[in-house]
Amino acid sequence: MKINFKKGRLNYLLYKIIFLIFLFVIDSCSYSNQSAKKNTEFKNRPNILILMSDNQSARHLGCYGDKSVKTPNIDKLAENGVLFNNAFCSAPSCSPARAAMLSGQDIWRLKQAANLWSSFPKVKVFTGLFEEDGYKVGIEGKGWGPGNYKISGWDKNPGGDKFNSFKSFINKSKKDKPWLYWYSSTEPHRPFRKNGWKNSKINLDSIFVPPYLPDNIEIRKDIADYYDEIQIFDTEVGSYISYLKEINELENTIIIVCSDNGWQMPRGLANLYDFGTKIPLIISWPKNFKSGRVIDDFINLKDFAPTFLEIANIEIPNEMNSNSFLDLLVSTKEGKISNQRNSVIMGRERHAFVRQGGLGYPGRAIRTEEFLYIRNYKPQRWPAGDPPLYGDVDSHMLQYDAPTKVNILKRKLLNDSDEFFDLAFSKRPKEELFDLKNDPYQLNNLSNDKRYLSIKKNLSDALTKYLKTSGDPRENGIEYDWDGAYYFEENDKKPKPSEKHINLLNLELDYNYLK
Repeated sequence: MKINFKKGRLNYLLYKIIFLIFLFVIDSCSYSNQSAKKNTEFKNRPNILILMSDNQSARHLGCYGDKSVKTPNIDKLAENGVLFNNAFCSAPSCSPARAAMLSGQDIWRLKQAANLWSSFPKVKVFTGLFEEDGYKVGIEGKGWGPGNYKISGWDKNPGGDKFNSFKSFINKSKKDKPWLYWYSSTEPHRPFRKNGWKNSKINLDSIFVPPYLPDNIEIRKDIADYYDEIQIFDTEVGSYISYLKEINELENTIIIVCSDNGWQMPRGLANLYDFGTKIPLIISWPKNFKSGRVIDDFINLKDFAPTFLEIANIEIPNEMNSNSFLDLLVSTKEGKISNQRNSVIMGRERHAFVRQGGLGYPGRAIRTEEFLYIRNYKPQRWPAGDPPLYGDVDSHMLQYDAPTKVNILKRKLLNDSDEFFDLAFSKRPKEELFDLKNDPYQLNNLSNDKRYLSIKKNLSDALTKYLKTSGDPRENGIEYDWDGAYYFEENDKKPKPSEKHINLLNLELDYNYLK
């Protein structure tokens, strides 16, 4: 898909001006939490409730403008809170995104924890620091994971003690002691409830199908089933808020609604495009954070750690190379507030075990308001996993239904070339560059376009500078074998597709990635 660039000289000069300004962005990319270490003291230390969905992209909530999905509880929370338009995960993969959030560090500083189904090194996590400082801390659901934390010496999930319900956690908490609770929902992670859209009465005609996916009834139903799962999550959010009211804790509780990474669709989860990295983020504490605001500053999920620590007046460790955004929360302004939050930097290593020998697909990216630049370190590898399973796009072994993925694979069987297949599964160049104002769905790679070479260079230089400063082995010449790091889900190494997909896609009975 090509973009028509019939632009005059004025437009060309505007791009030049943008990147004179970008010299400032290069410095702001690496600004440290040192500037945010002066903690703000609130009269009473608040409770913190994190309500996290699993694999949900940013715009799929009513309060973000999606008219197909009904999320009244989250929408109401946004009215009484702060909504962030530019929140991103640190990595488009569950375990590393959650590891970055807990540690306040970039994934490449966390060794094996940059991978899915990894172990977690013994580093400081904000949940542990809260516990040491007198907070009662608990998790429900995944917390950090999937992976093996015990092998690294943790005696419990790095997120905290595990509880079966919020009520049981509260019952074991002292009334005069603040608490932090992290609920990890299973929604809207695949597999979706089949025909859930019917139960939720979602109108298929109203659904927006992004242009990187074919628009047909099968895919509309798949997206609608995903919406059904989001609506279940919204009901869960409502139940937590109701219980806070019941126990008279709502006023002194900060509520955070977010996701860990983007949706489980082609070009979503495990991809550095917006659909894998951009997440919803709503934070509500009306007593101290002015409500009804929409903020455009860039937030990284790893910024949660120093922000929560500053709120609780707990010292922020030096190793956290993230930045508190409490200044945005206590501000009365909206839109663009801080001139230091103009970009976000993300990365990925190995998602699932989907290539021979357990090879990953390493990449780094810088996202600004105007552009997305991606650096793929191993472009000779398949970005979505080895054919024919393409396992980084779920379902990774084709062991359960994934209608959108299968629809695109079937198209390829019928055609020598297919643009949707290429977008989802084909190999990608070493560099990718997207002009987001003209190409918001990131379809047209401009990395070799002469008109964008200076822009690409500035973005590349900014990314490299940050990666080197933050100690990324990919740029500092330090050896770290992410491909050789142990993967703790043995079944993935010898995948067995379902009989349905074997027959539908002419697959073998099983595969072996350990040969």
